[in-house]
Amino acid sequence: MSDSASYLAFVASVPRLRAGAGALLRDNEGRVLVVHPVYKDGWEIPGGIVEAGESPVSALLRELREELGIAPPVGRLACVDWVPPAPPWDAGLMFVFDAGVLTDSQIATLRLQPEELDEYAFVRPADLDKLLPPGLARRMNAAISAADARQTAYLEDGLIRLLP
Repeated sequence: MSDSASYLAFVASVPRLRAGAGALLRDNEGRVLVVHPVYKDGWEIPGGIVEAGESPVSALLRELREELGIAPPVGRLACVDWVPPAPPWDAGLMFVFDAGVLTDSQIATLRLQPEELDEYAFVRPADLDKLLPPGLARRMNAAISAADARQTAYLEDGLIRLLP
């Protein structure tokens, strides 16, 4: 096997990670925007899967346009969360970006994509644990804390991982 073929075999063996990008969007009362997908139970945050060749920010902007009809300015990365495999899903990296505060007029323009979403709500951060899956609730609470401190949190399975 030539060096080139060895290298290509190595590259083919490297694991692939799925990636998702979500938005921390709040209203002027500090409540967090959550959405209810039509294709599964429970609530989620705005955002979605990063497609092949797409950056996380580009994926988030695409998802916000498609699913909510908005294009807010996406700010700093609030957190990145390594999520372990949970069949049928492989491990992944989930990015949450602080997309700021929606004004009342922006909220009035929200248009749900009916093939994806059937409801949205603004909820107090203290109530996220009641609506979101546990890992996502932990991720969002960490994202809120990090965004408010103008920092970025690194998480593993929704838990802050302190680095030496």
